[in-house]
Amino acid sequence: MAELSITTLGMLLFTASLVAMISRRLRLPYSVGLVVAGIALGFLPGVVELPLSRDLIFTVFLPPLIFQAALEIEWRHFRSNLPVTALLAFPGVAIAAVAVAAGMHLLLGWSWLGAAFFGVLIAATDPVSVLAAFKEMKIQPRLSLLVESESLLNDGAAAVGFGILVSIAAGAEATPLAIAWSFVWTVAGGIAVGAAVAAALLLIAGKTEDHLVEITLTTIAAYGSFLIAENFGMSGVLATLTAGLLVGNVGWKGAISPNARSHVLAFWEYAAFLANSIVFILIGGHEAHQPLGIFAGSSAVAIALVLLGRVLAIYPLCALLNPTALKVDLRFQHVLVWGGLRGSLALALALALPQDLPERGAIIVTAFAVVAFSIFVQGLTMPWFIKKMGLAAKEAG
Repeated sequence: MAELSITTLGMLLFTASLVAMISRRLRLPYSVGLVVAGIALGFLPGVVELPLSRDLIFTVFLPPLIFQAALEIEWRHFRSNLPVTALLAFPGVAIAAVAVAAGMHLLLGWSWLGAAFFGVLIAATDPVSVLAAFKEMKIQPRLSLLVESESLLNDGAAAVGFGILVSIAAGAEATPLAIAWSFVWTVAGGIAVGAAVAAALLLIAGKTEDHLVEITLTTIAAYGSFLIAENFGMSGVLATLTAGLLVGNVGWKGAISPNARSHVLAFWEYAAFLANSIVFILIGGHEAHQPLGIFAGSSAVAIALVLLGRVLAIYPLCALLNPTALKVDLRFQHVLVWGGLRGSLALALALALPQDLPERGAIIVTAFAVVAFSIFVQGLTMPWFIKKMGLAAKEAG
Protein backbone atom coordinates (compact mmCIF):
# COMPACT_ATOMS: atom_id res chain seq x y z
CA MET A 1 0.00 0.00 0.00
CA ALA A 2 1.38 3.39 -0.95
CA GLU A 3 2.08 5.76 1.90
CA LEU A 4 0.17 8.98 2.33
CA SER A 5 2.60 11.87 2.77
CA ILE A 6 1.90 14.72 5.18
CA THR A 7 1.74 17.12 2.22
CA THR A 8 -0.79 14.96 0.39
CA LEU A 9 -2.89 14.50 3.52
CA GLY A 10 -2.86 18.26 4.09
CA MET A 11 -3.94 18.83 0.49
CA LEU A 12 -6.80 16.33 0.85
CA LEU A 13 -8.06 17.87 4.10
CA PHE A 14 -7.80 21.42 2.76
CA THR A 15 -9.66 20.36 -0.38
CA ALA A 16 -12.35 18.65 1.71
CA SER A 17 -12.83 21.80 3.78
CA LEU A 18 -13.19 24.00 0.71
CA VAL A 19 -15.60 21.55 -0.92
CA ALA A 20 -17.73 21.42 2.24
CA MET A 21 -18.00 25.22 2.30
CA ILE A 22 -18.75 25.54 -1.41
CA SER A 23 -21.21 22.61 -1.46
CA ARG A 24 -23.26 24.05 1.39
CA ARG A 25 -23.34 27.47 -0.26
CA LEU A 26 -24.43 26.00 -3.61
CA ARG A 27 -26.70 23.44 -1.88
CA LEU A 28 -25.06 20.56 -3.72
CA PRO A 29 -24.40 17.08 -2.27
CA TYR A 30 -21.07 17.17 -0.46
CA SER A 31 -20.08 13.72 -1.75
CA VAL A 32 -20.51 14.82 -5.38
CA GLY A 33 -18.31 17.86 -4.78
CA LEU A 34 -15.62 15.66 -3.26
CA VAL A 35 -15.58 13.32 -6.25
CA VAL A 36 -15.32 16.28 -8.63
CA ALA A 37 -12.42 17.62 -6.55
CA GLY A 38 -10.82 14.17 -6.60
CA ILE A 39 -11.06 14.04 -10.39
CA ALA A 40 -9.35 17.44 -10.61
CA LEU A 41 -6.64 16.36 -8.17
CA GLY A 42 -6.25 13.09 -10.04
CA PHE A 43 -4.71 14.96 -12.96
CA LEU A 44 -2.05 16.45 -10.69
CA PRO A 45 0.85 13.95 -10.44
CA GLY A 46 1.54 12.62 -6.97
CA VAL A 47 -1.39 14.23 -5.19
CA VAL A 48 -3.68 11.21 -4.78
CA GLU A 49 -1.27 8.34 -4.21
CA LEU A 50 -3.23 5.88 -2.11
CA PRO A 51 -4.68 2.88 -3.97
CA LEU A 52 -8.40 2.45 -3.51
CA SER A 53 -8.06 -1.09 -2.21
CA ARG A 54 -10.41 -3.29 -0.23
CA ASP A 55 -7.94 -3.34 2.67
CA LEU A 56 -7.69 0.44 2.81
CA ILE A 57 -11.45 0.95 2.81
CA PHE A 58 -12.18 -1.90 5.21
CA THR A 59 -9.44 -1.28 7.75
CA VAL A 60 -9.28 2.52 7.78
CA PHE A 61 -12.35 4.29 6.44
CA LEU A 62 -15.38 2.04 6.89
CA PRO A 63 -15.34 1.43 10.69
CA PRO A 64 -15.73 5.10 11.72
CA LEU A 65 -18.51 5.66 9.19
CA ILE A 66 -20.49 2.63 10.34
CA PHE A 67 -19.88 3.28 14.03
CA GLN A 68 -20.87 6.94 13.86
CA ALA A 69 -24.08 6.11 11.98
CA ALA A 70 -24.96 3.36 14.47
CA LEU A 71 -24.41 5.70 17.43
CA GLU A 72 -27.29 7.86 16.22
CA ILE A 73 -29.77 5.03 15.58
CA GLU A 74 -32.40 4.53 18.27
CA TRP A 75 -32.71 0.82 19.02
CA ARG A 76 -36.51 0.81 19.30
CA HIS A 77 -36.91 2.31 15.83
CA PHE A 78 -34.23 0.05 14.37
CA ARG A 79 -35.80 -3.06 15.96
CA SER A 80 -39.34 -2.23 14.83
CA ASN A 81 -38.19 -1.85 11.21
CA LEU A 82 -35.67 -4.71 11.28
CA PRO A 83 -37.96 -7.17 9.42
CA VAL A 84 -38.22 -4.68 6.55
CA THR A 85 -34.51 -3.85 6.35
CA ALA A 86 -33.49 -7.51 6.73
CA LEU A 87 -35.86 -8.49 3.91
CA LEU A 88 -34.39 -5.84 1.62
CA ALA A 89 -30.80 -6.42 2.73
CA PHE A 90 -30.61 -10.20 2.34
CA PRO A 91 -33.20 -11.58 -0.14
CA GLY A 92 -33.10 -8.18 -1.85
CA VAL A 93 -29.37 -8.36 -2.53
CA ALA A 94 -29.74 -11.95 -3.81
CA ILE A 95 -32.52 -10.96 -6.23
CA ALA A 96 -30.59 -7.94 -7.53
CA ALA A 97 -27.37 -9.94 -7.91
CA VAL A 98 -29.10 -12.72 -9.88
CA ALA A 99 -30.83 -10.20 -12.17
CA VAL A 100 -27.59 -8.34 -12.91
CA ALA A 101 -25.55 -11.53 -13.37
CA ALA A 102 -28.09 -13.04 -15.77
CA GLY A 103 -28.24 -9.83 -17.78
CA MET A 104 -24.46 -9.47 -18.07
CA HIS A 105 -24.14 -13.09 -19.21
CA LEU A 106 -27.02 -13.04 -21.70
CA LEU A 107 -26.58 -9.53 -23.08
CA LEU A 108 -22.79 -9.05 -22.99
CA GLY A 109 -21.60 -12.64 -23.17
CA TRP A 110 -19.65 -12.60 -19.92
CA SER A 111 -18.91 -15.97 -18.35
CA TRP A 112 -21.32 -17.02 -15.62
CA LEU A 113 -18.56 -16.68 -13.02
CA GLY A 114 -17.53 -13.19 -14.14
CA ALA A 115 -21.15 -12.07 -14.40
CA ALA A 116 -21.89 -13.50 -10.95
CA PHE A 117 -18.92 -11.67 -9.42
CA PHE A 118 -20.13 -8.39 -10.89
CA GLY A 119 -23.73 -9.05 -9.82
CA VAL A 120 -22.71 -9.68 -6.21
CA LEU A 121 -20.27 -6.79 -5.79
CA ILE A 122 -22.65 -4.25 -7.34
CA ALA A 123 -25.89 -5.49 -5.74
CA ALA A 124 -25.33 -4.19 -2.21
CA THR A 125 -25.86 -0.49 -1.66
CA ASP A 126 -22.81 1.27 -0.28
CA PRO A 127 -23.08 2.61 3.28
CA VAL A 128 -20.39 5.22 2.62
CA SER A 129 -22.31 6.78 -0.28
CA VAL A 130 -25.77 6.34 1.24
CA LEU A 131 -24.85 7.76 4.65
CA ALA A 132 -23.05 10.72 3.08
CA ALA A 133 -25.96 11.53 0.78
CA PHE A 134 -28.81 11.14 3.23
CA LYS A 135 -27.07 12.83 6.17
CA GLU A 136 -27.33 16.10 4.24
CA MET A 137 -31.03 15.68 3.47
CA LYS A 138 -33.79 16.46 5.91
CA ILE A 139 -36.14 13.58 5.17
CA GLN A 140 -38.85 11.78 7.08
CA PRO A 141 -37.37 9.70 9.94
CA ARG A 142 -38.66 6.28 8.92
CA LEU A 143 -37.47 6.70 5.34
CA SER A 144 -34.04 7.77 6.54
CA LEU A 145 -33.87 4.77 8.87
CA LEU A 146 -34.91 2.31 6.14
CA VAL A 147 -32.42 3.62 3.58
CA GLU A 148 -29.49 3.86 5.97
CA SER A 149 -30.19 0.62 7.87
CA GLU A 150 -30.47 -1.38 4.65
CA SER A 151 -27.13 -0.07 3.44
CA LEU A 152 -25.55 -1.08 6.76
CA LEU A 153 -27.03 -4.59 6.73
CA ASN A 154 -26.71 -5.69 3.13
CA ASP A 155 -22.92 -5.95 3.29
CA GLY A 156 -23.44 -9.32 4.99
CA ALA A 157 -25.26 -10.79 2.02
CA ALA A 158 -22.73 -9.40 -0.46
CA ALA A 159 -19.81 -10.68 1.64
CA VAL A 160 -21.24 -14.20 1.69
CA GLY A 161 -21.84 -14.20 -2.06
CA PHE A 162 -18.41 -12.79 -2.84
CA GLY A 163 -16.69 -15.30 -0.56
CA ILE A 164 -18.53 -18.23 -2.14
CA LEU A 165 -17.59 -17.07 -5.64
CA VAL A 166 -13.94 -16.70 -4.62
CA SER A 167 -14.04 -20.31 -3.37
CA ILE A 168 -15.64 -21.50 -6.63
CA ALA A 169 -13.00 -19.63 -8.64
CA ALA A 170 -10.36 -21.49 -6.58
CA GLY A 171 -11.96 -24.83 -7.43
CA ALA A 172 -14.20 -25.47 -4.42
CA GLU A 173 -17.75 -26.81 -4.73
CA ALA A 174 -20.59 -24.66 -3.37
CA THR A 175 -23.15 -26.94 -1.73
CA PRO A 176 -26.39 -25.63 -0.17
CA LEU A 177 -25.09 -26.64 3.27
CA ALA A 178 -21.82 -24.78 2.71
CA ILE A 179 -23.69 -21.67 1.55
CA ALA A 180 -26.03 -21.77 4.58
CA TRP A 181 -23.12 -22.20 6.99
CA SER A 182 -21.19 -19.38 5.33
CA PHE A 183 -24.22 -17.09 5.70
CA VAL A 184 -24.71 -17.93 9.39
CA TRP A 185 -21.00 -17.58 10.14
CA THR A 186 -20.73 -14.23 8.36
CA VAL A 187 -23.90 -12.61 9.70
CA ALA A 188 -24.42 -14.16 13.14
CA GLY A 189 -20.68 -14.24 13.79
CA GLY A 190 -20.31 -10.56 12.97
CA ILE A 191 -23.17 -9.62 15.28
CA ALA A 192 -21.77 -11.78 18.09
CA VAL A 193 -18.27 -10.29 17.80
CA GLY A 194 -19.63 -6.74 17.81
CA ALA A 195 -21.77 -7.44 20.89
CA ALA A 196 -18.91 -9.12 22.78
CA VAL A 197 -16.34 -6.40 22.06
CA ALA A 198 -18.75 -3.56 22.88
CA ALA A 199 -19.95 -5.22 26.10
CA ALA A 200 -16.39 -5.75 27.33
CA LEU A 201 -15.35 -2.17 26.59
CA LEU A 202 -18.51 -0.68 28.09
CA LEU A 203 -17.74 -2.54 31.31
CA ILE A 204 -14.32 -0.90 31.38
CA ALA A 205 -15.72 2.52 30.40
CA GLY A 206 -18.08 2.35 33.37
CA LYS A 207 -15.06 2.52 35.68
CA THR A 208 -13.97 5.99 34.55
CA GLU A 209 -15.38 9.44 33.87
CA ASP A 210 -12.42 10.63 31.81
CA HIS A 211 -13.91 11.53 28.43
CA LEU A 212 -10.58 11.00 26.66
CA VAL A 213 -10.38 7.43 27.95
CA GLU A 214 -14.01 6.83 27.00
CA ILE A 215 -13.42 8.12 23.46
CA THR A 216 -10.40 5.81 23.21
CA LEU A 217 -12.49 2.83 24.33
CA THR A 218 -15.18 3.56 21.73
CA THR A 219 -12.43 3.76 19.10
CA ILE A 220 -11.26 0.30 20.13
CA ALA A 221 -14.87 -0.90 19.98
CA ALA A 222 -15.31 0.42 16.43
CA TYR A 223 -12.06 -0.82 14.93
CA GLY A 224 -11.58 -3.84 17.17
CA SER A 225 -14.98 -5.36 16.42
CA PHE A 226 -14.52 -4.73 12.71
CA LEU A 227 -11.01 -6.17 12.42
CA ILE A 228 -11.67 -9.20 14.63
CA ALA A 229 -14.79 -10.10 12.62
CA GLU A 230 -13.03 -9.66 9.27
CA ASN A 231 -10.05 -11.70 10.48
CA PHE A 232 -12.35 -14.67 11.10
CA GLY A 233 -14.28 -14.29 7.83
CA MET A 234 -17.30 -12.62 9.43
CA SER A 235 -18.98 -9.34 8.52
CA GLY A 236 -17.00 -6.44 9.90
CA VAL A 237 -19.79 -4.03 8.97
CA LEU A 238 -22.33 -5.96 11.06
CA ALA A 239 -19.85 -6.23 13.93
CA THR A 240 -19.23 -2.49 14.04
CA LEU A 241 -22.93 -1.76 13.52
CA THR A 242 -23.74 -3.94 16.54
CA ALA A 243 -21.02 -2.31 18.63
CA GLY A 244 -22.26 1.16 17.69
CA LEU A 245 -25.87 0.28 18.50
CA LEU A 246 -24.84 -1.00 21.93
CA VAL A 247 -22.72 2.06 22.73
CA GLY A 248 -25.39 4.45 21.47
CA ASN A 249 -28.29 2.77 23.26
CA VAL A 250 -26.87 0.92 26.27
CA GLY A 251 -23.72 2.99 26.82
CA TRP A 252 -25.60 6.25 27.27
CA LYS A 253 -27.52 4.74 30.18
CA GLY A 254 -24.54 4.69 32.49
CA ALA A 255 -21.36 3.14 31.09
CA ILE A 256 -20.49 6.33 29.17
CA SER A 257 -20.53 9.23 31.62
CA PRO A 258 -22.97 12.10 30.92
CA ASN A 259 -20.05 14.52 30.59
CA ALA A 260 -18.39 12.33 27.94
CA ARG A 261 -21.42 11.84 25.69
CA SER A 262 -21.12 15.14 23.80
CA HIS A 263 -17.35 14.60 23.43
CA VAL A 264 -17.85 11.06 22.07
CA LEU A 265 -20.49 12.19 19.56
CA ALA A 266 -18.35 15.14 18.41
CA PHE A 267 -15.29 12.93 17.98
CA TRP A 268 -17.14 10.38 15.86
CA GLU A 269 -18.84 13.06 13.78
CA TYR A 270 -15.41 14.43 12.94
CA ALA A 271 -13.97 10.95 12.28
CA ALA A 272 -16.82 10.23 9.86
CA PHE A 273 -16.24 13.60 8.15
CA LEU A 274 -12.56 12.75 7.63
CA ALA A 275 -13.29 9.25 6.34
CA ASN A 276 -16.00 10.44 3.97
CA SER A 277 -13.81 13.23 2.65
CA ILE A 278 -10.81 11.07 1.85
CA VAL A 279 -12.85 8.16 0.41
CA PHE A 280 -14.77 10.31 -2.07
CA ILE A 281 -11.69 12.29 -3.11
CA LEU A 282 -9.88 8.99 -3.75
CA ILE A 283 -12.84 7.70 -5.76
CA GLY A 284 -12.62 10.85 -7.88
CA GLY A 285 -8.88 10.45 -8.27
CA HIS A 286 -9.32 6.92 -9.56
CA GLU A 287 -12.29 7.84 -11.76
CA ALA A 288 -10.01 10.38 -13.48
CA HIS A 289 -7.70 7.62 -14.67
CA GLN A 290 -10.24 5.11 -15.92
CA PRO A 291 -10.00 4.15 -19.62
CA LEU A 292 -12.51 5.54 -22.09
CA GLY A 293 -14.23 2.14 -21.93
CA ILE A 294 -16.07 3.55 -18.94
CA PHE A 295 -18.28 5.35 -21.48
CA ALA A 296 -18.83 2.25 -23.64
CA GLY A 297 -22.22 0.73 -24.42
CA SER A 298 -21.49 -2.14 -22.06
CA SER A 299 -21.39 0.34 -19.19
CA ALA A 300 -24.82 1.66 -20.17
CA VAL A 301 -26.15 -1.91 -20.21
CA ALA A 302 -24.67 -2.54 -16.76
CA ILE A 303 -26.21 0.65 -15.33
CA ALA A 304 -29.62 -0.30 -16.73
CA LEU A 305 -29.32 -3.80 -15.27
CA VAL A 306 -28.30 -2.49 -11.85
CA LEU A 307 -31.36 -0.23 -11.77
CA LEU A 308 -33.56 -3.08 -12.99
CA GLY A 309 -32.16 -5.38 -10.31
CA ARG A 310 -32.99 -2.76 -7.70
CA VAL A 311 -36.55 -2.47 -9.02
CA LEU A 312 -37.00 -6.26 -8.93
CA ALA A 313 -35.71 -6.37 -5.36
CA ILE A 314 -37.61 -3.46 -3.82
CA TYR A 315 -41.14 -3.46 -5.22
CA PRO A 316 -42.00 -7.20 -4.99
CA LEU A 317 -40.49 -7.58 -1.50
CA CYS A 318 -42.25 -4.47 -0.22
CA ALA A 319 -45.50 -5.78 -1.73
CA LEU A 320 -45.23 -8.76 0.64
CA LEU A 321 -45.48 -6.31 3.54
CA ASN A 322 -48.60 -4.50 2.32
CA PRO A 323 -51.04 -6.52 4.51
CA THR A 324 -48.94 -5.90 7.63
CA ALA A 325 -48.24 -3.01 9.98
CA LEU A 326 -44.79 -2.78 8.39
CA LYS A 327 -46.19 -1.63 5.05
CA VAL A 328 -43.75 0.61 3.18
CA ASP A 329 -45.18 3.74 1.55
CA LEU A 330 -44.92 3.56 -2.26
CA ARG A 331 -43.06 6.88 -2.29
CA PHE A 332 -40.55 5.37 0.15
CA GLN A 333 -40.08 2.49 -2.28
CA HIS A 334 -39.31 4.91 -5.12
CA VAL A 335 -36.63 6.54 -2.96
CA LEU A 336 -35.20 3.14 -1.96
CA VAL A 337 -34.81 2.29 -5.66
CA TRP A 338 -33.25 5.57 -6.76
CA GLY A 339 -31.36 6.09 -3.48
CA GLY A 340 -29.62 2.72 -3.62
CA LEU A 341 -26.24 4.33 -4.28
CA ARG A 342 -23.07 2.41 -5.09
CA GLY A 343 -19.60 3.54 -4.16
CA SER A 344 -16.37 2.52 -2.51
CA LEU A 345 -17.46 -0.98 -1.42
CA ALA A 346 -18.20 -2.02 -5.00
CA LEU A 347 -14.88 -0.62 -6.17
CA ALA A 348 -12.97 -2.26 -3.33
CA LEU A 349 -14.49 -5.66 -4.10
CA ALA A 350 -13.85 -5.21 -7.84
CA LEU A 351 -10.19 -4.45 -7.16
CA ALA A 352 -10.03 -7.57 -4.92
CA LEU A 353 -11.19 -9.92 -7.71
CA PRO A 354 -9.00 -12.96 -8.49
CA GLN A 355 -6.21 -11.98 -10.87
CA ASP A 356 -6.93 -14.88 -13.25
CA LEU A 357 -10.61 -14.02 -13.74
CA PRO A 358 -11.04 -13.43 -17.53
CA GLU A 359 -13.41 -10.47 -17.13
CA ARG A 360 -11.49 -8.84 -14.26
CA GLY A 361 -10.47 -5.73 -16.23
CA ALA A 362 -13.94 -5.29 -17.71
CA ILE A 363 -15.57 -5.71 -14.29
CA ILE A 364 -13.37 -3.01 -12.75
CA VAL A 365 -14.06 -0.51 -15.55
CA THR A 366 -17.78 -1.28 -15.50
CA ALA A 367 -17.92 -0.95 -11.70
CA PHE A 368 -16.33 2.50 -11.95
CA ALA A 369 -18.94 3.45 -14.57
CA VAL A 370 -21.83 2.34 -12.34
CA VAL A 371 -20.35 4.18 -9.35
CA ALA A 372 -19.88 7.35 -11.42
CA PHE A 373 -23.53 7.18 -12.54
CA SER A 374 -24.63 6.50 -8.97
CA ILE A 375 -22.77 9.47 -7.50
CA PHE A 376 -23.30 12.05 -10.23
CA VAL A 377 -26.75 11.20 -11.58
CA GLN A 378 -28.51 9.57 -8.63
CA GLY A 379 -26.63 11.55 -5.99
CA LEU A 380 -27.22 14.92 -7.63
CA THR A 381 -30.91 14.29 -8.26
CA MET A 382 -31.76 12.84 -4.83
CA PRO A 383 -32.55 16.19 -3.14
CA TRP A 384 -34.86 17.13 -6.02
CA PHE A 385 -36.41 13.65 -6.00
CA ILE A 386 -37.07 13.76 -2.24
CA LYS A 387 -38.74 17.15 -2.60
CA LYS A 388 -40.75 15.97 -5.63
CA MET A 389 -42.04 13.00 -3.63
CA GLY A 390 -43.04 15.32 -0.77
CA LEU A 391 -40.83 13.46 1.69
CA ALA A 392 -38.83 16.26 3.24
CA ALA A 393 -39.00 16.16 7.04
CA LYS A 394 -40.81 19.50 7.24
CA GLU A 395 -43.59 18.00 5.11
CA ALA A 396 -44.00 15.02 7.40
CA GLY A 397 -47.49 14.68 8.73
